[in-house]
Amino acid sequence: MSKEISAQHVKELRDKTGAGMMEAKSALQEASGDVEAAIRVLRERGSLKAAKKGSRATSQGIVHAYIHGEGRIGVMLEVNSETDFVARNQEFKDFVHDLALHIAAENPQYVSREDVPADILESEKRVYTKEAEKEGKPAQIFEKIVAGKLEKFFQQTCLLEQPFVRDPDLAVRELLNQKIAKIGENIKVRRFVRYVLGED
Repeated sequence: MSKEISAQHVKELRDKTGAGMMEAKSALQEASGDVEAAIRVLRERGSLKAAKKGSRATSQGIVHAYIHGEGRIGVMLEVNSETDFVARNQEFKDFVHDLALHIAAENPQYVSREDVPADILESEKRVYTKEAEKEGKPAQIFEKIVAGKLEKFFQQTCLLEQPFVRDPDLAVRELLNQKIAKIGENIKVRRFVRYVLGED
């Protein structure tokens, strides 16, 4: 039996997602009052909104520096927005700070899977194919095995594919899409660099 959609449920969903009141209520109705299911509904809707905004130019934004572990790890990150107004918005700044903290903790190598150089991808594919051969897997499923291992590689090395350090159920890309939907502007993670004391 579905839960009654109370003001408390709406508030809980809004606190967790930042969704507007009507949007939260609509998602809860679609999810029969289940807050976790409603979050998934909002994620899907957020992705749709984000996709519509994804082609808009992002010429503003901020460069943010984050120092972790008493100066042992440093991250410099550029995140772009459409307007200077959003770049000065505290929620945008908090989001960028959270991304920098995530980069310090999880050490991604690239922003997205599209940024992985072709030669690195080819090298990974060769390694995975050789592993499958050594394990005696049938040749006809090599492609499927390689595709699965590449997905894991992207999740380990690409910022947008990684599970978000503060909420591992949420990929960084999903978090980005939520912010785009909530703030109402296209947001793009442009580049980052991560320094570790004593490492080249």
